Amino acid sequence: MGGTGMLNNSTMICALLMAQSVEQMVKDMHQAKAEGAQLVEIRLDYIKNFQPHQDIQIILKNKPLPVIIVYRRLQLEKCLVFAHFRSQDCMPKWEGGQYEGDENSRLEALCLAREMGADYIDFELKVASDLTREQKMKNDNATKVIVSHNIDGMTPKDEELSNLAASIRATGADIIKVVVNIADITEIAKIFHLLSHCQVPIIAYSVGERGLISQLLCPKFGGFLAYGSIVGHSLPGMPSLYSLRHTYKLDYLNSETKVFGLVSKPVGHSKGPLLHNPTLRHENFNGVYVPMFVDNLEEFFSIYSSPDFAGFSVGFPYKEAVVEYCHEVHPLAESIGAVNTIVRRPCDGKLIGYNTDCEAAITAIEDALKEKRCSSNEVSSGTPLSGKLFVLVGAGGAGRALAFGAKSRGSRIVIFDIDFERAKSLACAVSGEARVFEEVVNFQPEKGAILANATPLGMHPNTDQRIPVAESTLGDYELVFDAVYTPRKTKLLKDAEAAGAIIVGGVEMFLRQAIGQFNLFTGHEAPTELMREIIMANF
Repeated sequence: MGGTGMLNNSTMICALLMAQSVEQMVKDMHQAKAEGAQLVEIRLDYIKNFQPHQDIQIILKNKPLPVIIVYRRLQLEKCLVFAHFRSQDCMPKWEGGQYEGDENSRLEALCLAREMGADYIDFELKVASDLTREQKMKNDNATKVIVSHNIDGMTPKDEELSNLAASIRATGADIIKVVVNIADITEIAKIFHLLSHCQVPIIAYSVGERGLISQLLCPKFGGFLAYGSIVGHSLPGMPSLYSLRHTYKLDYLNSETKVFGLVSKPVGHSKGPLLHNPTLRHENFNGVYVPMFVDNLEEFFSIYSSPDFAGFSVGFPYKEAVVEYCHEVHPLAESIGAVNTIVRRPCDGKLIGYNTDCEAAITAIEDALKEKRCSSNEVSSGTPLSGKLFVLVGAGGAGRALAFGAKSRGSRIVIFDIDFERAKSLACAVSGEARVFEEVVNFQPEKGAILANATPLGMHPNTDQRIPVAESTLGDYELVFDAVYTPRKTKLLKDAEAAGAIIVGGVEMFLRQAIGQFNLFTGHEAPTELMREIIMANF
């Protein structure tokens, strides 16, 4: 699925603007320019009491950037143009617009914008087909015509999409636009195929959180533009202009860019892109790290199987399940039974699974204990975890990494999990003890024990939650660790700190496991100090 673009991509960044007044639209255009947009899409249908002659003139007279004029209906009749591409009775509908008035008035407004010198005008495929038959698509000025089609439902096959693109091109379109409302991230592969094989300028993407990578990877596959939102106007599944410019640096992407990503569900909380992308650029490695909202692991790995997709981080809830989709598993990850890092081996394309969580979490805990003992002038040799009671809540992928790490340091382990059978299985593997989850509230630890949370309880946006450990017992723990890293200091850590325990947050584990991942992804030695600086600046 490699792209065919040159080393420097020509993809432009476009801000989607939906202000309800012309005055605000003008302000938003200037804001979009300040935030790095190269053009803006103006949605006329969102303007209240829209006056075509007056309002379009104001927009075009005050535009600081090239503009795309779009005027969408609230809902038009079912589109029959696509009937011969799909054997379904239910055809896609044009959706997303706000205009409910007369159709002729809408088309007159679009034609007026073209006459007044708009840079781009967007016509729906059915409208463009009608205008072509009526010989009204001829364009005598510099305005470029975008002809768009919205596919609502299962994304058609590659050949059908190519035929659709040819039909759009046949209307005389300067630029083709295809928008797909996907149900699964695997459907975006068809969009990438369309982008990389189309011979004319094309805009193609999917909406929603599962469709995010269609914007982020657009330059790699040769898309005409990628959409972003201005500050204060975030849209579901649409990246901000700031992230496109500063986090992902779309200008640097090209057909040779290697893609790394977080495979998780959900992915919105991930800080991985904020850390990995600037580190990749610092090391002059042509790669990009993106969030991937995955519903089905088997389908995902079967579709994204090309060398372009070079490695993956694995997040909740897939760290255990993903093991079976790796062709080989590193011995440590195999013994743990959980993988958080996958690398595609260049020579044969096989997926190799690793676990960088284990050492990341345990060394973070060890170092915090060592630091305390050093400051207290305590002299000790070996690991400070040896012989310690290690109370673990959560027996999933992160929990398994913590348990095996604690076992390797000689700790005695007690495991609580909402799934008691899972807790028993892990306890058996690490010679520990399993307890039912409900007992954690009454569990009385010995003085100096370690408490570790490996559940998502307390993760943003549910920051008022925590594992149900009794507040009166938190002070009995020498150290409390929380694998959750958003927020940086969870409710559990705040309560533990107030009780006098040493606290270690998931940020430290996140940093250390990411350093291990970077080494595996790139084959380069990670710039650890730079990565720590980035983490501290972004959390």
